[in-house]
Amino acid sequence: MSGKIKVLYIDDEVNNLHSFRAAFRVDYQVYTANSSEEAAAQLNANPEIAVIISDQRMPNMTGVEFFEEIRATHPSPVRMLITGYTDVEAVIDAINRGQIFRYIKKPWSEIDIRSAIEEGYSYYLTSSLLTEKNKELQKAYNELDKFAYSVTHDLRSPILSVLGAINIAKQTDDISEIKEMVGLMEKAMQKLDDFIHNIHDYYNMRRGELEIRDVNFDNLAAQLKDMFELVGKTNNVEFIINKDVQSAFRSDETSLLIILNNLLSNAFKYQKKNIAHKFVHVDISVKDNTAVITVADNGIGIHENYLDYIFDMFYRATSEEFGSGFGLYNVKDALNRLNGDIKVTSKKDEGTSFIVTIQGK
Repeated sequence: MSGKIKVLYIDDEVNNLHSFRAAFRVDYQVYTANSSEEAAAQLNANPEIAVIISDQRMPNMTGVEFFEEIRATHPSPVRMLITGYTDVEAVIDAINRGQIFRYIKKPWSEIDIRSAIEEGYSYYLTSSLLTEKNKELQKAYNELDKFAYSVTHDLRSPILSVLGAINIAKQTDDISEIKEMVGLMEKAMQKLDDFIHNIHDYYNMRRGELEIRDVNFDNLAAQLKDMFELVGKTNNVEFIINKDVQSAFRSDETSLLIILNNLLSNAFKYQKKNIAHKFVHVDISVKDNTAVITVADNGIGIHENYLDYIFDMFYRATSEEFGSGFGLYNVKDALNRLNGDIKVTSKKDEGTSFIVTIQGK
């Protein structure tokens, strides 16, 4: 959160609202409300409110009742109750039902309020960070569950294919049939190799630190040609890389290579079988410390219903799948580390285009 601490003060006496705003508006972003309904509206309109201070005694709803009501819808703000010294029952209720951070006795002083706001805001920041970390941890646990299942399935599947092909080959002397089985084994081992390669990329991104330096796009393009030019020629796919580099660009070259390797691997992998002109084109444009990279193909495409899910771990968008469902997840993960963005357009049976945008460091 940037700027002033956002504080909501609730009191049914208008003079008290004016006094509070006058005392604290210079140092804090003060919102006021003279009823629970108005307070709820302020919270909905200003989700970054960090501290709520409410008077206990109000006509339609007590401060404790209001806090109890908003805990479900607005759990993050720190809640504080202003009460008279003799309101012992209200204090007990506030702790048990409203889960307040602090209660403040009347008459309050500016020093007490400032101290309460600062301490409350510090708690708010810590609690928000903990909530975010817990979400990240839950996401990691969910991914680990999927990872464990998929690894056992995707490692075992090609191994079973190879064992089955070997068993058939052992029972025949027909050379053409043996060659067919060898071809099946080759495909299975290629799938296994791709899966292991993607796991290796995943590990590198999780464990490694970014190495920020000037990116040599000539070197990057040369590496891509080394990896895919032969694949293109073998499968009659036109492979072209265009570069328009007008400024220096600092980023992590290894992450860029992982992104492009996975996008290109998919572009070649999901080509249509029987068309005369197959292509995979890469356009690299660098200007004003921003890189825009487009990878386009005229392959089998992706149905629009699946586009929102293709970056999920182990998701496969087509029954004609050959990969692990891991590559595009690695692309998204690498881009998150680089604070980059990716957009995809695709039409079934017409092709796919990925546009990657990355700001230089």
